Amino acid sequence: TGGASTVTANYIYNEAKPDGLTLGVFNSGLILQQALGDKTIKIDGRKVNWIGASGKAAPTCGVMGFTGLKTLKDVLNSKKPIKVGGTEPGGVPTDLPRILNLTLGTKFDVITGYGGVPTMRMFMQRRELDGICLGWQVMKVTARALLDAKGEDKLIPFIIHNRWDDPEVKDLPLIPEVIKARGDKNAIDIYNAYAASLEYQHPVVAPPGVAKERIEILRKAYKATLNDPQFLAEAKKSELDIHYVSSEEIYQGVDKILGMTPEVKQALQVLVQEKK
Repeated sequence: TGGASTVTANYIYNEAKPDGLTLGVFNSGLILQQALGDKTIKIDGRKVNWIGASGKAAPTCGVMGFTGLKTLKDVLNSKKPIKVGGTEPGGVPTDLPRILNLTLGTKFDVITGYGGVPTMRMFMQRRELDGICLGWQVMKVTARALLDAKGEDKLIPFIIHNRWDDPEVKDLPLIPEVIKARGDKNAIDIYNAYAASLEYQHPVVAPPGVAKERIEILRKAYKATLNDPQFLAEAKKSELDIHYVSSEEIYQGVDKILGMTPEVKQALQVLVQEKK
């Protein structure tokens, strides 16, 4: 809630005291929204004190069995639009289908305004939505019943962002490789700019202006936590995939996003058009 964490990001950046005692976690896709000129994003990704992130995303798209589609080839050859649910711009359910329309020529019809995954899951079960795009970490938990279903009631993953060591998705085609194989440099540049924010999921941030020594303490503690065996064991019990991402890696990703070319920026305006 809160505009896909826009409220959190704006509060941390503009209102929270710079004492190192108030931290936030927000959607990494908001930096892409900032780069595209979204006026509701009142932060500067280069000035935020990034502490670290707990993983990298593996966005995955799936279609329901009742559509008759099963593979990426089926989806690309579909003669009619494929209805998928979306929430706010800046999230995988809304943005990834539009990126695939731009780069692969898919025919996703993104219907926004859903409150979250449970609502979209219900509409897929009612056959009013044909599929969904989610991070695999989210899909495998929140859409478990659909993944385990049979026949027309089953959610079938057909493409994923990066290689994931999980039997259900480990052999799926990878989005970057499929785009690269088509040889369209513009499509590759568009996807790379979008995908940079996927490399630091659930980032922890502190406001600008916090004393450097406090930021370093927080970064050291965060890294130690995410590498702690007991913490990782608890995370595994909850089916959480933890992969420490350093603040340096996040800053590199932010620079890549905010440094996109004007041509790529223009192509990606489709991701913020609803807010204009």
